[in-house]
Amino acid sequence: MIPLSMTKVGEWHSIKKVGGGEEIRKFLNNLGFVVGSQITVVNKIGENVIVSIKESRVAISREMAMKIMV
Repeated sequence: MIPLSMTKVGEWHSIKKVGGGEEIRKFLNNLGFVVGSQITVVNKIGENVIVSIKESRVAISREMAMKIMV
C-alpha cells in the first residue's frame, strides 16, 4: 500500500484504507473515499491533488491524500 499522493497522474487504483481521525475519515467518506472505490489522480497543483472518483472530480489537500492508502 502507498499513499494516494505518491501515485502517478493517470494511474487507476483501488482504495485499501482511509486513515486519520474520525472527523477526517467521515469527511472523506462523504466525498466518496471508501474502501474498494476506484480512484485516479488527475492532476497535482501545488499542495492540492485533483482526483477522479465515482464519476466526479474532487480537489483535496496533499495532507488528506497522504491518509488515503491505495
